[in-house]
Amino acid sequence: MVPAFEGVFSVLPTPFTPDDAVDTAGLKKIIDLFLSADVNGFTALGVTSEVARLTERERSIVLETVVGHVAGRVPVVVGTSAEGFKTCIEFTRAAAAAGAPAVMISPPRMPKLNSDAVVSHYRAVADAVDIPIVIQDYPPASGFAMEASLLLRIAHEVPSAACIKLEDAPTPSKVTRIRAEAGAHRVKIMGGLGGVYLLEELIAGADGAMTGFAYPEILVAIVKAFRTGDHRRAAELFYRFVPLMRFEFQEGIGMAIRKEVLRRRGLIAHARVRPPAPQADPVTQRTLDTLLAYYHGKEDAPWI
Repeated sequence: MVPAFEGVFSVLPTPFTPDDAVDTAGLKKIIDLFLSADVNGFTALGVTSEVARLTERERSIVLETVVGHVAGRVPVVVGTSAEGFKTCIEFTRAAAAAGAPAVMISPPRMPKLNSDAVVSHYRAVADAVDIPIVIQDYPPASGFAMEASLLLRIAHEVPSAACIKLEDAPTPSKVTRIRAEAGAHRVKIMGGLGGVYLLEELIAGADGAMTGFAYPEILVAIVKAFRTGDHRRAAELFYRFVPLMRFEFQEGIGMAIRKEVLRRRGLIAHARVRPPAPQADPVTQRTLDTLLAYYHGKEDAPWI
């Protein structure tokens, strides 16, 4: 299945048990609920999947669990980023062998990285493995900011580079620059950053969102409304729920908040994140109580 790269691709978290093992049962519950929300695809082993804190064996467990449980119902994009060509290629081959229809790759972290080295990295992977590639533009992870011209160069020179995932804020203006410079070349663009710029990204010409959020049904409803021409409805949904997206996407503690919401939704038993990432502190927990009470229409919201 070649992904269409449009709509909502949910980036899956990696839940853990109290003894710090990968919670495969919880992961399957998340997949089932997100499928019922009509997501268009999944992304596994991304940055917010805590992939940097997984062992190679745990990477394999997550890969096999996600691809096996999804069972081709929607496409699964697998993160295979690594600092070196060899490791990235090995991760990409493993994803392809498991049945993933696409991979997501960011530039390698290295001193004095330049545009030619970035293009060479993507070309080397594409030459080694025949699989669609999502170009991940997330400078906090890669340490390298890619201009619109470089992203388009990769898309032009690497035929399997099928989509750009933008996570370099401000993303809406970057979507605009890419569309302007691309001309007739229609490259797929997916926004990220927890959905906090989703409506503006769609207005600028994005095809959807590839991001984590504990309520993917909200993102799906926004994208569906926008794509069917009901822009007012899309705006109403977005501006109602963007405070929740913003709260969940807080740098440093966002993954702990997302897992806590998933725990409260009955999908995982524990909201554990791996150190050095912090757990949600009491003030964050109380603020989340207030925010969720507000969205659920409770009159006795515990205002702080």
